[in-house]
Amino acid sequence: MRVAVLSFAHVHAATYIGLLRDREDIELITADPDAPPDDPTRGRDLAERLGAAYVDTWDEVFALSPDAVLVTSENARHRHLVERAAASGAHVLCEKPLATTEADARAMIDACARAGVGLMTAYPVRFSPAFVALRRVLADGLLGGLISVHGANNGSNPARSRPWFADPELAGGGALADHTVHLADLVDALLDGEQAAEVYAQANSILDDGGPAPDVETAGLVTIRYPGGVVAAVDASWSHPPDHPTWGGLAMTCVGEKAIVEFDAFPPLLGGFDSATGRDRWEAGGADLDAAMLDEFLDAVRTGRRPSPDGESGLRTLRIVLAAYESLRTGQPVALSDAVVGTTAD
Repeated sequence: MRVAVLSFAHVHAATYIGLLRDREDIELITADPDAPPDDPTRGRDLAERLGAAYVDTWDEVFALSPDAVLVTSENARHRHLVERAAASGAHVLCEKPLATTEADARAMIDACARAGVGLMTAYPVRFSPAFVALRRVLADGLLGGLISVHGANNGSNPARSRPWFADPELAGGGALADHTVHLADLVDALLDGEQAAEVYAQANSILDDGGPAPDVETAGLVTIRYPGGVVAAVDASWSHPPDHPTWGGLAMTCVGEKAIVEFDAFPPLLGGFDSATGRDRWEAGGADLDAAMLDEFLDAVRTGRRPSPDGESGLRTLRIVLAAYESLRTGQPVALSDAVVGTTAD
């Protein structure tokens, strides 16, 4: 299978390249023509360091007729690449959030549907064995009805290595756009795609005051109410300082009628102090969620089945983010039917 990674803008691009490069069943192509020419973390320089085949333009990529593509560009540039991939007959795995506007996300979904190709949204935490078990326990009725979900997705500020994450136009917002969607997707999975009814948000930039993100929020709290009565509270932040021992983490508590379940996507395997660097060190245990997500995507491409989480999942979670930004503008809860179709950080 010929697979192309389109852009190195996203911090996960190098991880995906490493996982695909080592597979015997994959012919890997990469391209990053929008990279700044003097950025050593982008473009041909990065491809050479990673040992990945590289071409200079999007036209060259699609002339090679890839079977599948991974879109890892800036968020606002997802639509262009997804539409080009769909037109060429390539299945698509797109980084989250799916887009920065609802109109763009819908256009991407429609383009893939017309072309008969799959569109998957990159939500790797769905593939945690512990989360799979949580979904099974809920479905079997052992928790009773789900009452509430309390989750936190905290991490380091990605704008320290990729400045575009703090560009409202390219990223669509800050920590709310970057981190709310992961937890919103997990709740989406637990509720079998039930679209949220109302969203309320508060945010600030205090937790990374003076960092490389002056134009976007670096922390926020988002409350999401669902039609069936479930309420989810999401703590989304870029609160880890540069010397924090880990990049980030994601955990949540599910309160059911019969039981409470604690879920941690990255449980600690090792912890301690690194005398060479003078810093704490922490190693995450558990499965490689990125590898599990790629396995799902590639299997869906081979078999022709619909990937999961799909584009519609990405749209539902994007609508929550859009409503959160509308709530920040108005200071009021926002019904999803009232959320504007616009850029997340207008």
